[in-house]
Amino acid sequence: MESKSKSIIALIMGTLSMMVCFMVWLSLSPLVGVILTHNGIELSEFQRTFLLATPILLGSIMRIPMGIWSDKYGGKKVYIVLMLFLIIPVLLIPRVGSFSTMIISALLLGMSGTSFAVGISYVTGFFPPEKQGLVLGIAGVGNIGTAFSSFFFPRIEKAWGLNSVFYLLIVLLVIFALLMMFIAPESQKNENASMGKSLAVAKEKDTWYLALFYFLTFGLFMAMTNLLSMFMVNLFHSSLVDAGLWAAVFAVLGTLTRPIGGYLSDKIRPMTLLKYDFIAITAAAIILGFFLQTQGVFLTIMVVIGVLVGLGNGIIFKMVPFVSDSNTGAVTGFVGAMGGLGGYFPPIILGIIKQATGGYELGIYLIAVFAIICLALLQKVYISGSHKIVK
Repeated sequence: MESKSKSIIALIMGTLSMMVCFMVWLSLSPLVGVILTHNGIELSEFQRTFLLATPILLGSIMRIPMGIWSDKYGGKKVYIVLMLFLIIPVLLIPRVGSFSTMIISALLLGMSGTSFAVGISYVTGFFPPEKQGLVLGIAGVGNIGTAFSSFFFPRIEKAWGLNSVFYLLIVLLVIFALLMMFIAPESQKNENASMGKSLAVAKEKDTWYLALFYFLTFGLFMAMTNLLSMFMVNLFHSSLVDAGLWAAVFAVLGTLTRPIGGYLSDKIRPMTLLKYDFIAITAAAIILGFFLQTQGVFLTIMVVIGVLVGLGNGIIFKMVPFVSDSNTGAVTGFVGAMGGLGGYFPPIILGIIKQATGGYELGIYLIAVFAIICLALLQKVYISGSHKIVK
């Protein structure tokens, strides 16, 4: 293990860099209406939800190779290249003039979501296994960048205009690329890692079970962070600033409870914790479907779901380093990719359901159905069965 000071610096830099990248990742959501008006683009309900979901697609799929490259070349180098690359789509977003070019820009913007696989791979090598539940939970606090986007970007746009938001992101990306270059220590490398060897983790059943569970918890975190502003505007006619505030509250809760989930998993068997988390998510989704049009109940359930998905994310990532010691980045990439895709599909499905039925309720009930499926598999494989990941 590395020295304590290097470990702390690595944890701080890995977390803050992820935070900046997540600010970029969710920069469309709180400002989509303003951006479309600014660029002179008119979209249908489905096109708008598809646009919001697009950054999540590449940010999910590319977590697999980015996690592998972080194992092979070191997370520091990969982080620097990533942040410099993100300047390109950040420059493009407020300047493109058609739906097709907007989709391409949003797709490239999605590379910011790969920072999760890079950050987790980077931080893991600096801490022993018995501390990784809490440590990886802390590293995951970088997700709070989504809250900053939701809370601050509508206010910045209102005060100084749309371009100022994206100029701020460029400044932050340059600053943190330089800090990573000159301050952050390099993590341990697995120079023998290759795409073929790393993809061997796909043969592990545990990789796929954790990926499925993370599809639910992180997917729900991303989907609701992404859609909450739209819900508030469409259902309750809230202003963009107020809607952004509640999206930020949700993202903060889902982020800050993540290390709590990791810490509890260091003390209590993770699968037992996850069982009760899935039960609570199921109940919350059903209640939300019934009272979707009632603002007080809607906001209360959003707070509850924010806490539950944050705990679930921390619990699941406690187990990731135990699947394959030498390929943590690869497992992180697989599990993280599935979690990201869990945030990709709900906006699209909800957009289709809204156009077809005039409401979102059916889509909300589908979340409960999926949570029940995850709960059943968890019970069968890890609780009733003899198989264990973490003893």
